[in-house]
Order: sequence, then C-alpha cells, then structure tokens
Amino acid sequence: MNVLIAGGTGFIGHHLVQSMIQQEHHIYILTRSYGKREKSPFLHYITWFTQDEHTLPNLPQIDVIINLAGEPINKGRWTSNKKKKIYESRKQTTRKMIRIMKELETKPKVFINASAIGIYGYSYHKEFTEESDSLQNGFPARVCRMWEQEASQAEQLGIRTVIARLGIVLGDDGGALPRMMMPYHLFAGGKVASGEQWVSWIHMNDLVRLFHYIIQQETIKGPINITAPHPVQMNELGKRIGQALRRPHWFPAPAWMLKMVFGEMSEFLTEGQKVVPKKALMYGFEYRYSTCKQALQQILATKEG
Repeated sequence: MNVLIAGGTGFIGHHLVQSMIQQEHHIYILTRSYGKREKSPFLHYITWFTQDEHTLPNLPQIDVIINLAGEPINKGRWTSNKKKKIYESRKQTTRKMIRIMKELETKPKVFINASAIGIYGYSYHKEFTEESDSLQNGFPARVCRMWEQEASQAEQLGIRTVIARLGIVLGDDGGALPRMMMPYHLFAGGKVASGEQWVSWIHMNDLVRLFHYIIQQETIKGPINITAPHPVQMNELGKRIGQALRRPHWFPAPAWMLKMVFGEMSEFLTEGQKVVPKKALMYGFEYRYSTCKQALQQILATKEG
C-alpha cells in the first residue's frame, strides 16, 4: 500500500509512520524542509510548498492520503499573528491536498483529514458524539469547522473522506502528557482550575490502531471522534498522574493564574468537553486502553523500562 502523509514528522505522524513501515507499506511524507530524515526503504520524502506554488509533487499511485499538517495550536500564546498562522496553515495545506487528489489519475481509496474535538466547544455537562452540532464560536471551533469544510471537497471527487476529530493524545515522547507530568516531578502537581472540566483523551497506541482500522473498514466515513470511551475529569486525571509517579496531588493552579501565564490558550486547561467515540464503538473497534489508569500505567512502565 502507498500512503501519502502531510504532517508525518510530528508527534502523531511519527508514530503512525513507524507503524506503517513495520507493515511494509510505502510512506510518502510531504515536507517543507531538507532537514534530518530517517532512512528506510519504505520511507520517501517529498518537498512541497516550494517557491513554485503551482508545481505539484510527482507521485506513484497512492492508496491512502492522510493530512495531519498545521501550525501547532498548543504552543505559544494566541496572539493575532499566531491565530492567523494556525488558521491559514490548515486551510492552505488542506487545499493543496485537494489539488493533489484532483491531479491524480487514479484516486486514493480514502482521505483522512485531521480535525479536533474543539469543534464541539466547551461544556461541563453535555456529552458530545459525532452527531453533536458545532454551535460554538470560539477560536478552536471556528478553525475546525473551516478545516473540515475544506477537507470535505474530497467527497466530490468520489473519495471516501474521514474527518479524524482528535482528542488529547497521551504518549511519553510528546503531546500534553509530559507537560502535565512536569509539576508532579517537582512536587507541585494539583487541581487545575475547578478540576471538574472533562478531558477526552486517547492512548497513542489506540490512536494508531484506530487509523489503521479506519483505512481497513471501507464503510467508515465522515467525522469520527479519536478518543477513548471513558473521558475523565481533570482532577481525577491529575490524581492518577500523581499516583503513577508516586507524587502528591496538592498544589492548585487557579484559572486566573493560568490565564495570566497562557492567555487565551489557557482555555485548553480550564475548560473541557466530554466526548465519546460513538462511531468507533459502533464499528466494533476494540480499545487496549479504555481507562486513563490503564493508559498511564502502560506509558510510565514503558518509560521506566
């Protein structure tokens, strides 16, 4: 199988690429730079977004296209310039992926485009599934709606299109978890804001397996929540991290302090949403790590080992 990936060198992309190489699929990574590149007979790098924006990469017949690319949303304060980069990077990358698909003589069997559970907005009380409406007008929701609208153009080309609404991805080598663990290593972990906000998460291993499952199950299309079946409230997650690290859970981080440090981006920590993967469960996907206790135990045991 030939797989074309944008964003293949990021936190999620790296793990997904490694799993596909192990299955001896040929991976074509679209990249902007000529930096350090991993060597493998199954791994091919293609530079895009060159000075000539009208030049599209030369490609073999592609079976699967995955778009994970975009300016990181959780790094740095959300200045007006940062927001523009977040928004425009997703729009321009997705548009270019659509252009590539239009030019391919043989269309891919499936196009998987990333999005995020931020499309649902925030709530302490509602439970969100793929059937929930996106009525919020906050910045993350606006970005996700635009991103999904751009990606949906692939449907007009007769390509099965899947929108992967990503939750918080747990792994020891990137993402949110190492930053969440840091205060506990310093004996300063504790309740974040009210502690009642929901965290909809997924173990990296299950995320990678779910992407493979989506590719194989030809009836899956449209939005799908990439989350574990048991969301957890922030205070409970903090306690679990403290227990796993044998550190106290006692030092509170009030909402006003987080907003002062992170600005508007603090809403990722102080707000939340309870998202359940109704579609993944309906299609029979079996999670290896359905609770945060299981996920943290595995991640920390691997790290210590």
